[in-house]
Amino acid sequence: MSQPSTIRLERTTPQTARITFANPPANLVIPETVVKLHEIVRELDKDPDIQVLVFSSELPDFFFNHFDGAAANDLPVPEHEDDAPVWTDMVLRLSKASFVSIAVIRGRARGAGNELALACDLRYASREKAFFGQPEVGIGIVPGGGGTERLPRSIGRDRALEAILGSADYDADLAERWGWVTRALPDAELDAFVDATVARLASFDPQALATAKAMVSRATLPPDAHLVTAYNEFADSLTKPGFMARAAALGALVADKGLDVEYQLGEYLGLANQTP
Repeated sequence: MSQPSTIRLERTTPQTARITFANPPANLVIPETVVKLHEIVRELDKDPDIQVLVFSSELPDFFFNHFDGAAANDLPVPEHEDDAPVWTDMVLRLSKASFVSIAVIRGRARGAGNELALACDLRYASREKAFFGQPEVGIGIVPGGGGTERLPRSIGRDRALEAILGSADYDADLAERWGWVTRALPDAELDAFVDATVARLASFDPQALATAKAMVSRATLPPDAHLVTAYNEFADSLTKPGFMARAAALGALVADKGLDVEYQLGEYLGLANQTP
């Protein structure tokens, strides 16, 4: 029997759609996630009716997490040698699509999950339940999904360096103050606010929405080639000795502490690297 997909797509109205992440217990990104997400974004990018796409999670403690290190050797590759990496092509299409993309963030958004949120046009976070991080450097690798290109444009160079080099977790209050997210709202108000925003945007003229988004994108998006280079540097870092040693240390912590490592990953990365 085949495994259920880690992603569900629902067409909520003719103008709106929702993608829900569902890979318990921690919403790790696996190759199937990347392939399916790429397929969905490509199809929606060709749909003339879609105006708003919402990303959310059915796991209250994890929005969209980092890539599953155990599947590092199975990263999807493009069909043609000259094509952009699959993940990179997906986030580039998402940022440039004519529709508006909205991330509704409850729980942890780390690594690839944070990079997907950064590729979205709008990010709304639960004040009590959302946490953010780029943990790659703490594991001995580098971000490869757009974090090093998009985060500095949102929060500034020094704050991005702190977040990326330090590999810590950041709560929604600080993320809002820094500009990492569009807004942080009380959890009880988050869904109603997003629903109202989606309905408002879906009622507007689609050509005006698409053109205005493209105009803002011209001034703010990083060059495509920079994201391709970053992904290749990420893939190369997976082969380095520093990753092998730190992955083993983190694996030992997971064996001892279980799922709590995913809940407190920023803290555990410090422990794994500083413990002799």
